[in-house]
Amino acid sequence: MPVEGRLIPVTSCQICGSSSASLMFEESPHKVLECSNCSLVYVTPRLCEEDLPEVYGDSYWKSDSPKTHGYADYASDAPLYLKTFRRRMRFVQRWLPDGSRVLDMGCAAGFFLRVMAENGYDVQGIELSPAIAAHAREQLGDDHIWVGTFDSVPDDHPTIARGSYDLVTMWDVIEHIAKPQDLLKQARAMLKPGGMLILETQNVASRFATLLGSRWQHYKHQEHLYHFNPQSIRKMLGQCGFEVVHNTSAFGGKYVSFGFIAERAARINKIASLLMRPLTLLKNANVYLNFGDEMVVVARPINSNNSPD
Repeated sequence: MPVEGRLIPVTSCQICGSSSASLMFEESPHKVLECSNCSLVYVTPRLCEEDLPEVYGDSYWKSDSPKTHGYADYASDAPLYLKTFRRRMRFVQRWLPDGSRVLDMGCAAGFFLRVMAENGYDVQGIELSPAIAAHAREQLGDDHIWVGTFDSVPDDHPTIARGSYDLVTMWDVIEHIAKPQDLLKQARAMLKPGGMLILETQNVASRFATLLGSRWQHYKHQEHLYHFNPQSIRKMLGQCGFEVVHNTSAFGGKYVSFGFIAERAARINKIASLLMRPLTLLKNANVYLNFGDEMVVVARPINSNNSPD
């Protein structure tokens, strides 16, 4: 269930600082606003920064209400996440040489890192939530996964070192962070000269998001504080010393169970829920879905001399 905590109003845009915004919709006590200046979509009020970590406890990763909070059973869906990231390897490998060092910020159970390790890469991860990081540590080793914030990584950590990575990734992370520019600047500090950043986040301007409106599955107000479009994510990355070199929805899809499809249909309306209910009988089957509402963004530090082959 959603976390009880102190709600604070958001009075200006995180990217441009404008206080002018239009109301997209309201689900009390939250309002979803679009900045009139730069089109960043954000939620107000939201949990104060001190209370936000409480969202990502055990009930987030194994939720009774995943359509509004967290995941039904994140760890148990390991085969689907691994299958998804193996598919994405075709894209990721375009941007780095064999044997590169990779850091995943917000690595959760470490599924992406496991796939990278399978392919010969040197991998480390940082994860705030002990509830899910235990799975990553079990598979990859304690020295490869730091549990806590980026700022708490000690300078003498045996494997995680600033300025040493060919690739930093953030999969479905940036929209959860109260001060995303801070995290992006930290990511830049981890990169070698010529290193690259790949992040994935939802595209609020996609056709699918526009079609569903307030029923879009990514409107989860405690956890998704921001909703980006290609222009707003480019502007934020630019503020943090990055230039976007590629933005695609082609690799933003995921393998999902039929049970997941039936559960998410309940968010759309009762008719959709009833039509999809028979899929629960095939809940262990899975399919690859891509609605085009996720962006996979590749960026490099400005003045970097790195370029893909």
